[in-house]
Amino acid sequence: MKTLLSGKHCLAVMPTGSGKSLCFQLPALCMDGITLVISPLIALMKDQVDSLCANGIAAAFLNSSQSAAEQATVRNEIVNGNVRLLYIAPERLAVEGFLSFLSAIKVKLIAIDEAHCISEWGHEFRPDYRNLTILRDTFPTVPVIALTATATPKVREDIREQLSLHDAPLFLSSFNRPNLTYQVYPKKRAFDRLLLLFRDKKRLPAIVYCFSRKGTESLAADLNAEGFKALPYHAGLDAEVRKKTQDSFMLGDIDIITATTAFGMGIDKPDVRTVVHFDLPKNIESYYQETGRAGRDGLGSDCVLFFSYGDKIKQEFFIDEIQDKAQQKVMRQKLAQMLRYGEIETCRRAYLLRYFDEKDVAETCNGCDCCLDQGEVFDATIVTQKILCAVIKTGERFGAAHVCDVLCGKTSERMRNLKHDQLSVFGAVTDFDIGQLHDIVQSLLQKNLLAKADGQYPTLSVPEAGRMFLKEKSTLKLRKPRESSVFTKRAKNDEDIAFNEELFEELRALRRKIAEKDGVAAFVVFGDRSLREMAAYFPKKAESFRKMYGVSDKKAEQYGSEFLPIIQRFASVHGLEEKPIPQRQGKSIFHRIGNILSTNSTYEGTRQLVLKKIPLAEMAAQRNLKEGTIVAHVEAILEAGTVLDIEYLKPEAAIFNEIAAVFKIHDGSTALSPIFGHFEGKYSYDTIRLVRMFLKSSA
Repeated sequence: MKTLLSGKHCLAVMPTGSGKSLCFQLPALCMDGITLVISPLIALMKDQVDSLCANGIAAAFLNSSQSAAEQATVRNEIVNGNVRLLYIAPERLAVEGFLSFLSAIKVKLIAIDEAHCISEWGHEFRPDYRNLTILRDTFPTVPVIALTATATPKVREDIREQLSLHDAPLFLSSFNRPNLTYQVYPKKRAFDRLLLLFRDKKRLPAIVYCFSRKGTESLAADLNAEGFKALPYHAGLDAEVRKKTQDSFMLGDIDIITATTAFGMGIDKPDVRTVVHFDLPKNIESYYQETGRAGRDGLGSDCVLFFSYGDKIKQEFFIDEIQDKAQQKVMRQKLAQMLRYGEIETCRRAYLLRYFDEKDVAETCNGCDCCLDQGEVFDATIVTQKILCAVIKTGERFGAAHVCDVLCGKTSERMRNLKHDQLSVFGAVTDFDIGQLHDIVQSLLQKNLLAKADGQYPTLSVPEAGRMFLKEKSTLKLRKPRESSVFTKRAKNDEDIAFNEELFEELRALRRKIAEKDGVAAFVVFGDRSLREMAAYFPKKAESFRKMYGVSDKKAEQYGSEFLPIIQRFASVHGLEEKPIPQRQGKSIFHRIGNILSTNSTYEGTRQLVLKKIPLAEMAAQRNLKEGTIVAHVEAILEAGTVLDIEYLKPEAAIFNEIAAVFKIHDGSTALSPIFGHFEGKYSYDTIRLVRMFLKSSA
């Protein structure tokens, strides 16, 4: 924040859910003028803007989902100084006249979200992001912050190069998400495992990523047949269908989205409890970003991968289609690293962190299946001998899948043609199923008793260590392969608290009802973390309710009268008393804005002038600002809870009463545009905004 306020550029690489948005939202509150936010998907903008507005922050978006009239209204709000943050997609920069419009307003900060999209070395390169160089040319003195969650060192350097941020400092946070539990399971009976997972309601809502569009549709149908509320999402669906599906998920009407990677880049739903990869991702970057959509509220969440070598063939098909041989080689290397993640028996979190070049990584995390499920040890001597012999007898020319088929006695035309059904090892393993046998093969690779070739055809061979094992008749103990019906228990998370699930569900139902009425995502009302605290501490008074996580003064006033009666009634029926509420260990950031505003020079300057009862026009002249900016300062200071006598700024009684009456006609809506439109320009936005301030303070 200090870097941006001093007018310097910067690059921030931070994991999903760690507060990247605050890196530009807070400076935006401390600057006069507009903060321009480049966001890759227009579907996300409404939720982001709704969330900011719900916390009293003036934000808006401009995109192709709006009508010409709606866009004109937003432009008027911007020109009149009523917007602090403006969200646009990179494509908007190519719209005729838009750059001229930006040049005419006061752009003070440019934030580029998902900045890895500008790099051809990134996993989600978007050509439209190259248009952002135009912004750098148009606003050469405006500070730029580029943000991403998934940039390897090479991608970071490319972002710097493309955006001319050569000397900009890099702010690199740990990629570790301690509230996520990483788990990998064989894909055999994957659907049964999925049902087992989702029958635990604490693992919902969930996103399940599939390789194909058809896969998302069939999986959603199967889940619905089992009683779950699921919908598919992919690029082949009509845009309106996709929007309705995403809205249903955000509102909480459905619990599960089955999706291709077309869904979710930057999705702002904080209470996703589980992300499942039903098929193998193409690279670690995609996997990390997609799993990062779980647990953005800091509560414990699961990341489950169903692993199968057969999925490798699907990914290789698309790699083969790449014309650039150098790029093709890079993609093969990335796929190999993804396969390696699925194979390892050591800490999965450590593997991910090292991939992103993080230093001083702990060898165990107590937050992945490898660390949490040490498992029962068994004597693997005999099965190891059989596996090594099968690799040798098949000529060390085949991969793990074929070797396991031989050992399990799986007949096929290919098996007969190769005459491998006549080998002494054919059908030699009867005490392990084929999935468990694959697990044992991976253990032997880890112990260097087996070796696997790199490249497109990863054949198995027996290295010197494996041959010595056979020759010396050594013994070996391995971790027993897990049963398919068992899931790793989620790692304990400091932010998780014990709460009454019945009350939590009642509060969720109320939240859904309010969200549907207001047309916003459910989390805009309150996140799961807030509801859990209400269901844990049973606040009965308004004062206690305000101490819950995420309950700002504005939200307490807006929703307290609806949530408190439910909590009070439930506590009364069940004989529950309000529990002592611990000191706030992570209050919503918007509770702390007051301190930031009051210590920031631009807001403090306005506050001092108001204390002296300086007229509005004179304040604007003294500070060389528009009157609208001064009014916005005063409103922000009051929203933050600072006591300030503004009675002298109140419009004369006749004007005030006329405008107040129209606000009442609009059912208490606080939007400025409808009121301005009603008067057809008779009263300025500044006057209407002043009236709104007084109405809020008297509510």
